[in-house]
Amino acid sequence: MTDVLRRGRASLAFSFFAQGAAFALLVTRIPAIQDRYGISDALLPAFLAAVPVLAGLGSVTTEHLVKRIRPSRILRWSQPVVLLALLGVGAGDQLVEVAVALGAFGLAVGGLDASMNMLGVSLQRSYGRSIMLGFHAAYSLGGIVGASLAWAGAHWHLSLFVSYLPVVLVLLPLCLVGSRWYVDGGADADGEAAEAGAGAGPLVFKLLLPLCLVMTFAYIGDSTVSNWSAKYLKDVLGSSEQTATVPYNVYMVMTLVGRAVGDFGVRRFGAVAVVRLGAVVAALGFGVVAVAPGAGVGMLGFTLLGLGLCVIVPQTFAAAGRLFPGASDTAIARLNIFNYVGFLIGSPLVGALGDAWNYRGAMLVPMVLVLATLGYARSFEPQPDRYGDVHERPRTADVGRGSNGV
Repeated sequence: MTDVLRRGRASLAFSFFAQGAAFALLVTRIPAIQDRYGISDALLPAFLAAVPVLAGLGSVTTEHLVKRIRPSRILRWSQPVVLLALLGVGAGDQLVEVAVALGAFGLAVGGLDASMNMLGVSLQRSYGRSIMLGFHAAYSLGGIVGASLAWAGAHWHLSLFVSYLPVVLVLLPLCLVGSRWYVDGGADADGEAAEAGAGAGPLVFKLLLPLCLVMTFAYIGDSTVSNWSAKYLKDVLGSSEQTATVPYNVYMVMTLVGRAVGDFGVRRFGAVAVVRLGAVVAALGFGVVAVAPGAGVGMLGFTLLGLGLCVIVPQTFAAAGRLFPGASDTAIARLNIFNYVGFLIGSPLVGALGDAWNYRGAMLVPMVLVLATLGYARSFEPQPDRYGDVHERPRTADVGRGSNGV
């Protein structure tokens, strides 16, 4: 049983890594994508908004699919679509081609994000201790690799297709092979989720709503970094295009550091204290970015943002799993929608405020929203489970089921 869990944990961590690399390669080359396809500044926010809208649709679809299909199967086939769509972004030369590629990327990434976190929460329940931050640390590591490759592509003036092709050729077969060892949880598959959801309905969403708001605030902050950091450094702080790829890399390095030690912090001090500290540090980071006189101080702000925001999202998924142990897949799929709500609001909001006012002032809005997380920190307290205590326990059904029938 231990070997099954270890293989499942390692294969899922690699899936998070691959998604982090793919996403970083996309968002850190937004200026290059804009130039390649002649996307105007006025049209760019619409393209950026379309991806999270379609991803939200993909997450809603996943919520219904997992009633009949194991999350591991959804993850197994959505990840290759994401990688191939990334390659499609770099392969075209017409506006309609990049629109189709980004649309496929968005739909697939919704199912990918939801199913990855479903498997992560069920594995954490089986382990009986906090491990979710470790999975998201693998995502951050992938983001570092992807952002570094994007920097190299910009430095050597490589085309998007040439930058993306080697990554896809390496990650695609490895993801398919690793998917053999995914471990599904047993709660929803055993019919408990359907029973819990049928009786809860609006009550489930009411209980989940504080976590949904926290997720939205966190991803407004994250989308501000991923979609606007390169443009902010280049246009506001006067850096080169090559240097403009660095903030996201710095941000991802610090999320890796924070998440690598975050599980130990949760075990020692509890999720509530960790989330509160993360919100305060992230808000400070936005403040530094807003007043930065140059690229160096801007980097310091993005450093603090990475350390602060990195703990919030993994703990939000984990809290949803604790809150609804019999319907965790459904809860996570619904919660994951607010990931994209944050992106949908964050990217156009910062862009609109930047154009109407200025981008420095626009950075204060996500700062205030992240601080609002402090008011919902109690939602991260451990919940009594069906055993009558506040600790998650391994369940026989969870531990013994691998996606390959183990």
